[in-house]
Amino acid sequence: MMLILWTLSVLLTTVYGAVYDYGAYDPTRDDFRPGRLPDGFIWSTATASYQIEGGWDVDGKGESIWDRFSHTPGKVQRGDTGDVACDSYNKYGEDVQLMKNMGLKYYRFSLSWPRIFPNGTLAGGVNQDGVNYYNRLIDELLANGITPMVTLYHWDLPQAIEEMYGGWLNEEIVEHYHNYATFAFQTFGDRVKLWLTFNEPLSFCGGGYLTGEHAPGIQDWTTESSLRCGHTVLKAHAMAWHTYDTTFRHLQGGKVGIALSLLWAEPRDPDLPADVQATDIVLQIYQRWFARPIFGDGEYPPVIQETIQKLRSAKKLEGLEFSDEDKSLIRGSADFFGVNHYTTSIVASKPIDIQTQNLLGSFEQTAAPEWPRAESDWLFAVPWGLRRLLKYIKDNYGDPEVYITENGWSDGDVQPPVMEDTGRVCYYMTYIDEVLKAIEEDGVKVRAYTAWSLMDNFEWARGYTERFGLHFVNFTDPNRSRTPKQSAKFYSDVIANNGFPEGSEVTKMVRDMWSKCRTQKTLKDEL
Repeated sequence: MMLILWTLSVLLTTVYGAVYDYGAYDPTRDDFRPGRLPDGFIWSTATASYQIEGGWDVDGKGESIWDRFSHTPGKVQRGDTGDVACDSYNKYGEDVQLMKNMGLKYYRFSLSWPRIFPNGTLAGGVNQDGVNYYNRLIDELLANGITPMVTLYHWDLPQAIEEMYGGWLNEEIVEHYHNYATFAFQTFGDRVKLWLTFNEPLSFCGGGYLTGEHAPGIQDWTTESSLRCGHTVLKAHAMAWHTYDTTFRHLQGGKVGIALSLLWAEPRDPDLPADVQATDIVLQIYQRWFARPIFGDGEYPPVIQETIQKLRSAKKLEGLEFSDEDKSLIRGSADFFGVNHYTTSIVASKPIDIQTQNLLGSFEQTAAPEWPRAESDWLFAVPWGLRRLLKYIKDNYGDPEVYITENGWSDGDVQPPVMEDTGRVCYYMTYIDEVLKAIEEDGVKVRAYTAWSLMDNFEWARGYTERFGLHFVNFTDPNRSRTPKQSAKFYSDVIANNGFPEGSEVTKMVRDMWSKCRTQKTLKDEL
């Protein structure tokens, strides 16, 4: 899933070069550290309903905002849609066999809200065919020794909810989300023990309600809409967690968390206060907007609070503040900290333009020229950023259990297809090694690592132009054939060895590749 690079203040630019040389190889920081992950460590892959299922209008499924958005000309590259996608609605059994062949024991996927409640409401009726599909998928996973990890909301809001209420801008939606979540707990919770309420609220509130790049396509640079979206999501998340905690936990024994998209950032000049302050603003937006209310003190970070106050003064807004009861409900409403992490940026302050002086401030995000870049223009390989992020979570959010719920690398949609995806192998080996360092050297309680993605899929506004999969999917083949890439074999070997133990073939392979993976200028050009 693509990390939406946006801010509440300014458009971001990618500028190469930095005052501090973040691209230099630091042996103390960057050298390979062999070792095993802890016993019981969770190795997983992930997908999302709209990105893989297809079957957009079959068997009683309702329309989603992404159905509507992708069918609108000009919204998705090449006019791509998720109408068929990977056809996992019909090929889920084959998908499970791909996982089994890799030795996976966990699989993160999402439910489609409109496939279960076609108009988004309990009163509108349950689509039994949709329920049956997820029952078949869950049962097939369990029959093959694979534990399901289920996301309740991965961006495909029922279109009817959008039209009736204005989607996540209206807090009346909280009750309908709660009914949907409760139904999922009741129906699937006897077999599903790991739940995520939302995937990346920062991304869908930003892409959907600020930039308009994602469904439902609302562009509102005042930030009011994105802030209202986030406010509503936090209330919906907390309500679902408390319902599970009080009604289902003692019966089902599961855990409920949330997957947050978390960027790491460093100041371009660590000795320049303006750059340090700009970096803190970026981290307040990209990390603390959702993490602090849930895992901290129940409050928004200062930059969000100040923005709300500015909007309230300028537009006489109501709402967007948490009552003491809201704060107590939101605070602590997660059993683990779900982390979607892809990349790191260098942040520099930027003079405030007169047209943006009423906003938060101004800054730019940059990349060191040595950092390899994926097909996605926002995705640079900076493995040490993940370790620093994990240490930050441990130090600032009460040392929680951490589940890495997404981490991955994109290639282009090129011919011939990239099957020897060495860039992705390099990305996975270096990032997984940083997880090992975070556990062994920093004491972070990382319990899970999830590779995005099991297979190439519909990459939102990018359509099928970017491929994140461990398996190649032929989207021109009506059968949507799947073929393992080199990275699938590598990840399978990592899983079999529970990391990089001394003496193993996978550790030897990593040592042989390490220097080239960590010192080349661009994986795209040189591999």
